[in-house]
Amino acid sequence: MALLVLALAQLVISLDYNIVYVALPDIGAGLGFDDHDLQWVVSAYVVAGGGFLLLGGRAADLLGRRRMFVLATLLYAGSSLVGGLAGTPGVLVAVRAVQGVGGALLFPATLSLINTLYEEGPARNRALAVWGAAGAGGLCLGSLLGGVLLEVSGWPSVFFVNVPVAGALAVAGRCLFPADGPRDRARRFDLAGAPTATGGVTLLVFLLVRAPAQGWGTPAVLTSAALSAGLLALFVVVERRSRDPLVPVRLFARRGLVVAMGVTALFNATFSSVPYFLTLYFRTVHGYSAVATGLAFLVPAVLVAAGTRAGERAVAVVGVHRMLVGGLLLGAAGAAALALALTPDGSYAGLLPGIVLLSLGQGAAWTGMWITASAGVAPGDQGIASGLASTTLQVGGAVGLAVLVALAGGVGQNASGPALLDGIRTAVLATAAGIGCGALALLARRGTTRP
Repeated sequence: MALLVLALAQLVISLDYNIVYVALPDIGAGLGFDDHDLQWVVSAYVVAGGGFLLLGGRAADLLGRRRMFVLATLLYAGSSLVGGLAGTPGVLVAVRAVQGVGGALLFPATLSLINTLYEEGPARNRALAVWGAAGAGGLCLGSLLGGVLLEVSGWPSVFFVNVPVAGALAVAGRCLFPADGPRDRARRFDLAGAPTATGGVTLLVFLLVRAPAQGWGTPAVLTSAALSAGLLALFVVVERRSRDPLVPVRLFARRGLVVAMGVTALFNATFSSVPYFLTLYFRTVHGYSAVATGLAFLVPAVLVAAGTRAGERAVAVVGVHRMLVGGLLLGAAGAAALALALTPDGSYAGLLPGIVLLSLGQGAAWTGMWITASAGVAPGDQGIASGLASTTLQVGGAVGLAVLVALAGGVGQNASGPALLDGIRTAVLATAAGIGCGALALLARRGTTRP
């Protein structure tokens, strides 16, 4: 039951990130968003989530994993209720930012609970596979659920659906997880490091989200870059002098964690960007409805879940390093096959070979990178280790999508014609190349991750 609750929490995080995509046109029309501001319904969640992950990870270590889990799920429930009732664009964007903070508290709390409740080895690997299946599958299922809710009840329902689920998770977490016990007064929050890290990373993610649309030379982008660099440099200075730093330097001696941070960044930059381009292909090139587009993502969702379980079993046979390399190679082959099948008159069946390989590789890589991130990390540092790996996950996603959209010629929801299809195909081919380069880099570091 505890693992079920943790998996459902990860499902909520993944769904909440993706569920609003299909509802964006209705949200824009219903609340009177300007075209250039509508992206912030998604971007506010990404920016706030990415910026607060380090703080969320350390809070789980110092304030208690169960406490942070309950607080984060209640924050989700309350903000989702307000989001469904929102009557102005400003309120909805603020709600999405609060939901992002909730995700930044919930993700490391959930992951560190798994890494402390289950002993390192087969038991933890199995738990991570179940948790990973829920999370990776949620990224695909969000489009389906969003489409159905939109057709039945309108856009507010994509927010209201979170309220009972998140509320039930808060109660279940309070009842099922071990009590945190009294706080260790010998360990303190890094009061100088926390705001500098949070501000620096938040501005960095804001920069990466904003720059592709506004241009890299605009005053807002240049100001964000300067402030982000200054805060992150100050954070390094503060951490070197702090007695109890937000990010202990000793963690970077764990080669597995460092490798996992690189893989999480690559994963979100490549695998997690493909649904954006597939959505454009289904809806704009082939004219699928919102529900039909969601149904098209059912097969990838099931295969990603299967890939997480297959990856967990493969770790016991070949070790996590070989399994991770194999998952990336499988994903690269799948992305290449998918790109070749993206044609003006291509059928969904023609996409399936690429979807199968890409999704299985995605599931296996997702499980492998979180096994690698937690290996050998002390229980008291599991929260911040999770925060580090999930921060690079978010930053990688922001960078990857921006780069791929640029390579695709800036294609977006309003693009059309042959240039759109060429851009989508270019982006998916670039994804295949990126995943393949990641696999080669891991091969070059053979033996640096723990089996």
